[in-house]
This record gives sequence, structure tokens and C-alpha cells, in this order.
Amino acid sequence: MDIDAVCQKLRAGADKLAMHTAAQKNHALECVKEALLQSRDLILSANARDVEASREAGVSEALVERLALDVKKFTSILQAIDVVIGQNDPIGEEIAGWKAPKGMQIRQVRVPLGVVGIIYESRPNVTVDAFALAYKSGNAILLRGSSSAVNSNKAIVAAIAHGLSQAGSDGVRDAIYLCEDGNHEDVDQMLAAVGKIDVLLPRGSSRLINAVVEKARVPVIQTGAGVCHLYVDDDADISMAVNLTRNSKMQRPGACNAIETLLVSKRIAGEFLPALARALEGRVRLLADEISYPLLFEALRKSGILDQNGECLDRASKDDFGFEFLDFTLAVKCIGSVEEAVEFINAHNTKHSECIVTNNRWNARYFQSRVDAACVYVNASTRFTDGGEFGFGAELGISTQKLHARGPMGITALTTTKFLIDGDGQVR
Repeated sequence: MDIDAVCQKLRAGADKLAMHTAAQKNHALECVKEALLQSRDLILSANARDVEASREAGVSEALVERLALDVKKFTSILQAIDVVIGQNDPIGEEIAGWKAPKGMQIRQVRVPLGVVGIIYESRPNVTVDAFALAYKSGNAILLRGSSSAVNSNKAIVAAIAHGLSQAGSDGVRDAIYLCEDGNHEDVDQMLAAVGKIDVLLPRGSSRLINAVVEKARVPVIQTGAGVCHLYVDDDADISMAVNLTRNSKMQRPGACNAIETLLVSKRIAGEFLPALARALEGRVRLLADEISYPLLFEALRKSGILDQNGECLDRASKDDFGFEFLDFTLAVKCIGSVEEAVEFINAHNTKHSECIVTNNRWNARYFQSRVDAACVYVNASTRFTDGGEFGFGAELGISTQKLHARGPMGITALTTTKFLIDGDGQVR
């Protein structure tokens, strides 16, 4: 990739797009949605080739699920574009305004960031989400997906480009570019593109995110690896706790908002853990600490699950806590109090999503106020940490840092502000 030439085109696209009205941008997005719909079969066929290649390479089914598209997922992608179209255009929004002592009128307004780069793994839906959010917020975007999704991404970007062409003067074709060859030199060029790329977003494994954060010379919004915890308090409703644990772990284990560690109050462990073991039916490999292991072993033995799947239970090692499995594996630890749970979570998490299951209002508020994470839940699945579920439609990722953006990132995460000052000859 010729990074200079690519970014020069993207910059020109960003400058043009920044002048477009909300109506123009929405028209272009409507055309893109229609082009994607017309290309659905081609995109799903390309995705099937990517999925087949990943399975042949021995990729786990949980990660294959992140890559795979079907008609239902494709429809949700189009629906996300509809939500973005329906959202208010943030560009030009006045955040604050006041009159200075010298009489100047000062306004703080939202403006685009400019050229945004995103480096991501699997998930071809990210290609559409990132484009839609960037376009609506007046930014050009440089996409660098993984080799595992190369066929899917090529087909998707081709459809997006066609849609922009169909939009006529409302479509800015130079607002998107896809790195197609999968060359790692592309990543190195993006990381060093000072003055060419305004911000980078890594989205994927902790290995990818850490590499980008450590090596980038351009500003980075750090999206999160998800070492997420669910804590079952001694005042928890057992049935609710079982249901929330199942959903938070099993609904999509390869997602960053799935839990990786289960913490259980010692006072409720004898009742909760056997109920959980039966509900999981041996489908999740449990890595248990010294207190939880015998309780789980006895429950699984009595129910016959252990005879059917002897690998569904093992003893946890120290390294299992704080590890992102991204699979049907869950570390289990018994805890003495909510204070101990908070201390453990803050020492092992990645600041993503954490949950307490409890009917004790004080414990709930203590947990929410003291846990250091972008999203802290009481009695709800961590799987809700998602731009769509938060009403943002598409999302760029889940930011786990504290500057600029935190949590699910929607349109405003791709904006900054500038001050507009109007005077009538004032001097200092």
C-alpha cells in the first residue's frame, strides 16, 4: 500500500464530506444500504469461502462464529445503517456558548476527526458499521481487516463503493479505502502515519490491541479485550444468577462482552454452583478454584454429566484468572464479600464490562461505584455491551480507556470540537 497516496485521497474525501449536509450523507447511506442488499448473495458467498478456509485452518468454532454471516446477521447490518441514518448529525452541534469578558462570542462545536484508520479481526459486519459511522460523522476511513475475512470485506467494500457512486454528488467515493492484500507492512505504515491518519482504532484480540497501542505513533482509541466478570452476591436470586451466567457466557462466547470469570459468594456457593452445573449441561468447561471444585464435581457426578463429558471440569490455575478464553471455558472462584469481589475484579479485568447479581441495593451501588470498567451492570447480562443494544445502531468498538471515549462508541466518538470566536476588533 502506498500510504501517502491512499491518505492523500482519503484526506480529500474527508474535506469534501465535512461540507456535506445531513440530508446528503443520509442519501448516500441509503444508496449504500440498497447496494449492499443487491449484493447480498455475492457477499454471503464470499463469506462462505472465508468461513471454509478458517475451519480448514483449525480455527475454533467460537471464532468462526464471529466471522460467519447469514441472512439474519446480514439483515441486522442493514438495520444498523437505518439507525445511523435516523440519528442526528453531530457535525456543527453547539456544545457550549458564552460571551467572553472582552465581549467576544465563543462557541464550541462538533467537527469530524478527519481520516480514521481501523485495524480489526474477523467480523465483516465491522466493515459496514465503521464505514456508516465514519461517513455520517463526516470522516474518511481506512479499513484494514484480517486475512480471514478478506473475501467478505472485498465484496462488502465493492458494494459500498457502488452505492456511493449511485448517490451522485452526495456520494464521496474517496471516503473509504480497504487494504486488500493482508500484508503486515500495511499495519506498520498505518501505525507510523503521523499527520496522515488522525486516529487509529484497533479491534480484535488482546494481542492485536496491545501491539497497536505499544507501536503506534499516531493517536489510538483503545478498544477492549474483554476479561469480563460476573459476581453472584450472597443476596442473589439463584434462578436469575444461573440464567445471567448462561447468557453472559454461552450466547456468544467469542465476543469481547462474554464473561470469562465467575465469582461466587462463599455463602451461596453450595446452592448456586450445583444449579449452574446442571444448567450448563457440560457444554462449558469449568476451571474451578479449590472451594468451587468439589461442589461442581459432586453436582456434575450426580447428574451424570461428568460421565458423559469428563473434560467439562478441571482445576483452575492462577493464570486462568484474568485470561480471555473467547470460547466455552469459564474460570470459577469463590469470594468472601462484595468488597473482595471488587478488589479481585479491578486487579484482573480489562476495564470492559462487569456484573453483579444481587437483591441488596447497597451491594449493587457499592459494586457500580467501585468497579473500574466502562460498563458496570446490576442484574443484567454483560452481552448488552454493544452499540446496537445501547441505541447507537452500529458501533466502532468498546473503548476501555478513559480519554475521549469510553464504552460502546457511536457517532460522537468520531468527532472532536473546536472553538469559534466572533469579535468586533478586540485586542489584548
